[in-house]
Amino acid sequence: MSAIKLYRHPLSGHSHRVEAQLSLLGLDAEIIDVDLMSGAQKQPEFLSKNSFGQVPAIDDGEVTISDSNAILVYLATKYDADRTWYPSDLAEQAEVQRFLSVAAGKVAFGPAAARLVNVFGAGLDHKAAIDTAHGILALLEAHLNGRNWLATTNPTIADSANYAYIAHAPEGDVSLEAYPNVRAWIKRFESLKGFVAFTTTPVGLSA
Repeated sequence: MSAIKLYRHPLSGHSHRVEAQLSLLGLDAEIIDVDLMSGAQKQPEFLSKNSFGQVPAIDDGEVTISDSNAILVYLATKYDADRTWYPSDLAEQAEVQRFLSVAAGKVAFGPAAARLVNVFGAGLDHKAAIDTAHGILALLEAHLNGRNWLATTNPTIADSANYAYIAHAPEGDVSLEAYPNVRAWIKRFESLKGFVAFTTTPVGLSA
C-alpha cells in the first residue's frame, strides 16, 4: 500500500492535527508542503483536492479528503482497528463530534484567531479573539476536572482536533497559566506514542 499523501503547511494547526493523527495511528505519510505565500492553494491543481483552497487535504490511493476534522474521522474510522480514536458507541461518538465542533467554533475563533494576529499579522480583532479564547479555556478547564481526555476515557480525535491551537495559545497572547487541567491535558497528549511536535517558527505565510 502506498503512503498517504498529506498536503499541508507546517505552521497550520489544522494541518498539524492531521499530521499528528497519521503518526499516532502509525501510518506512513508523504508530506507535501503547499506554498501559501505564492497562492498555490488557489491554483487548479490544489483546488481539485479542496475547492475551498485550504490546507490540509490528503490523498489515500484514489480517495481525496479535505477539511481537517473530516480527515480525522476518515483516518480513525478506516485505520484504527480498536475504534478508540473514533469510537463505535454512538453516545461516545456524539461526544467526540461535540468537541470537533468546539475545535471548529470557539477554538478557531479564540486561540487560533489570536495566534493568527500575532504570528501572521491577520486583520482580526485581537482583543475579541483573546476574550473568546479565555471563555472556552475556562469551560475546558472545568470539563477536564477529574478527566484525562476531552470526550472519552481514551484519547480520541477530539483531542487531536483541539490540541494545536490550545497548546500554542500563548503565541496569540493567551496565557494558559490559569488553566492547570488544560496544561496537564496538553502534556498527556504530547506524551502519546507517535506524537509529533507542532512547529512554532513563523515564516511569513498564512496558515
